[in-house]
Amino acid sequence: MRVVSFEAQGTTSFGLVVAGGVVDCGKRIGDGDLRSVLAKGGIDRLARHQAAPADHALDEIRFLPVVPNPAAKFLCIGLNYRPHMLEMGREPPTHPVVFTRFASSLVGHEEPLQKPDVSEQLDFEGELAVIIGRNARHVRRGTALDYVAGYSCFNDGSVRDFQRHSGQFTPGKNFVASGSFGPWLVTRDEIPDPSALDLKTRLNGEIVQSESTGELIFGIAELIEYISTWTELVPGDVIVTGTPGGVGAGRKPPLWMRPGDRVEVEITGLGCLGNPVTAENAA
Repeated sequence: MRVVSFEAQGTTSFGLVVAGGVVDCGKRIGDGDLRSVLAKGGIDRLARHQAAPADHALDEIRFLPVVPNPAAKFLCIGLNYRPHMLEMGREPPTHPVVFTRFASSLVGHEEPLQKPDVSEQLDFEGELAVIIGRNARHVRRGTALDYVAGYSCFNDGSVRDFQRHSGQFTPGKNFVASGSFGPWLVTRDEIPDPSALDLKTRLNGEIVQSESTGELIFGIAELIEYISTWTELVPGDVIVTGTPGGVGAGRKPPLWMRPGDRVEVEITGLGCLGNPVTAENAA
């Protein structure tokens, strides 16, 4: 199944992407958002609506981040592909490098990313996102994928000069509307091997990143095991697994996203997350 969070006719909801558009599951089952569905028994509850007629055409909805709930944890992994680690001049990590994003820093598919007024260094980072479907604490990697609800595309847009202000990444990763998440969640049953996906990022139609998720230094199961050791993952939490090499900061000269650009992140089986770039003061 493909599960989307959206706004239509002034109402936020979630539903299934089917032939002809979107089935509005929020209207049918009454839960407030996708995170609530996951917490109240899991995403399989939506399966019975797959044969329902579409309530909205895709071009009639405004895409929201897949998990729009501000209480969700967005745990991002840095330096998790060797080419990216090398281009950023870093040593191999002995443990996953984890930082956080806030929900307010993210937009949905086709919504504009904002280049902040205070920086010219808005960078692209195409990534695979993992959405947690069950409470996970002290999980072993052999069963870790059982805790996954599904997968999505993610652009971990980074304001590089602010990221480098100190040894931690938080300011450069949390400018309002600097990253994106979508277009939808694809359920785990449709992605039998998340380590065999091709990830591509395009800027204005040109491929700027291309890598297999099999090249992750710390794989998805290993990340879930590690993170669930020190925090409890709950339904709707998101692990963003890291970006391949090719980011703008690693190029000579650097390649930054600018107003008028279009950036896309495409992953095998998950679709294509696309966003225009605008200036903050024009948004």
